[in-house]
Amino acid sequence: MAKFELKLPKMGESVAEATLTSWLKDVGDTIEMDEAVFEIATDKVDSEVPSEVDGILVEKLYDVDDVVKVGATIAIIEVEGEDQSNKDNDDVSSTQTPQITPEVITTEVNQIEKSVETAKQVVAPVQSSTERFYSPLVKNIAKQEQISQAELDAIPGTGMDGRVSKNDILSYINDKSQGNTTNNSIAKTATKATPITQPVIASNGEDEIIEMSRMGKLISKHMVDSIQTSAHVQSFIEADVTNIWNWRKKVKDSFKAREGENLTFTPIFMEAVAAAIRQFPMINIAVDGDKIIKKKNINLGMAAALADGNLIVPVIKNADQLNLVGMAKQVNDLASRARDNKLKPDDIQGGTYTVTNVGTFGSIMGTPIINQPQVAILALGAIRKVPAVIETPDGDFIGIRYKMFLSHSYDHRVVNGALGGQFVKAVKDYLEAWDINRDI
Repeated sequence: MAKFELKLPKMGESVAEATLTSWLKDVGDTIEMDEAVFEIATDKVDSEVPSEVDGILVEKLYDVDDVVKVGATIAIIEVEGEDQSNKDNDDVSSTQTPQITPEVITTEVNQIEKSVETAKQVVAPVQSSTERFYSPLVKNIAKQEQISQAELDAIPGTGMDGRVSKNDILSYINDKSQGNTTNNSIAKTATKATPITQPVIASNGEDEIIEMSRMGKLISKHMVDSIQTSAHVQSFIEADVTNIWNWRKKVKDSFKAREGENLTFTPIFMEAVAAAIRQFPMINIAVDGDKIIKKKNINLGMAAALADGNLIVPVIKNADQLNLVGMAKQVNDLASRARDNKLKPDDIQGGTYTVTNVGTFGSIMGTPIINQPQVAILALGAIRKVPAVIETPDGDFIGIRYKMFLSHSYDHRVVNGALGGQFVKAVKDYLEAWDINRDI
């Protein structure tokens, strides 16, 4: 019998790690090729990881809620014949760790378990006093080294979303033991820090207590972090989309027959936003400390509501290079896979600007929160049939028009009111200049 190392596969160019959310197989279970062994989560996408071989699961190397790097071995499967470990997986990641045998892994796991058992007898369990996520390994090291919760919360993290990695905490411990002044300051500040007092929420037996989902917690933290990071400012403008309304009504049936796709308003709005970004490229930026990163590609995030009430933002890559047919196909594909929970991790990565359609739920306008690390987001209000003043060479008159509000939120640290207002007006102008006779 031989051993096969089941690794965390590469899930996209910008995805470096994932959280193990559940094991679908137990040690001793027989596994068939392509059968799901465990589930992982990256940001807001959940995925199953299948086995690449037939065999028996003999060892699990990570626990539920552990954060795992792409290319890391998660499970050992016993198979027939020669050792197949990693023979066909050389392209899993360009940053693979050195080959590790099951015997070495088992020894290291046993050593960690012994250290944790010793730590349990000395130090109280570490439980985060904030929404910050800590992997079980980091918590165990903190217990063993008797690092207080306040100290742990103060350690700068280099992992995803600022998480403290194993290297971060080991570096902190090493610097602290050598009298590093920066980390001594962290320790002293953490010791003196006044804990944040949460308000007491009164409830009675008639109230229902609902645990927030993992995705809900991530979204909650992402929104709070955005407000704390960016100085949010809004500009509002009203657009007359009567030409677009009438044009879509005229062509939607023939488009459906020819392309097999529904033509919604969303791809039209996305085309307008991409054109406005080309005109004002300093909206398509990110902030890194005191530096501004001007993005080369225009990757539009498309906020979509899920059946459970949560929100996800799939990304249309290089949106400015798509014609309207291509944009419609991209929008429909991402929206369909979002509803069916079939998005891949890379589908929600790399966005440079986000559009959210608050009008879907009847809102005429909104003040959306910026999707970090972007610097702006556009909310599309509901299209309304309203009386309006129409200017003609023969004078003004009152007519029925289709109108909508565009709400532009932007980061006032780097986007001033002039740029923020000019950008949203460019979107309005593009929509209002729509050619009623346009071919598609």
